[in-house]
Amino acid sequence: MLNLLVTAGAKMNQIGKVKGTQLKIAIATQPEKGKATAFLIGYLAELFKVPKQSVELISGEFIPSKKIKIHQPKHIPSFIQKPI
Repeated sequence: MLNLLVTAGAKMNQIGKVKGTQLKIAIATQPEKGKATAFLIGYLAELFKVPKQSVELISGEFIPSKKIKIHQPKHIPSFIQKPI
């Protein structure tokens, strides 16, 4: 499960650093009526090479703190660190 802190309305889409227990992600889509969350799901689907249906929003639809589960990822992006 991904614990994210999302900043919508950024200049560009980018993966940031870890802040506490959350991974910071900036997206260019504006935060209005769930559009940013919908974009984030598509963005994560591309990064993990899965269909959008495989990206499950657990919590945080209309707030910056989100918990997201990726079902059966085909690719693990480099920003994900494997536990030791």
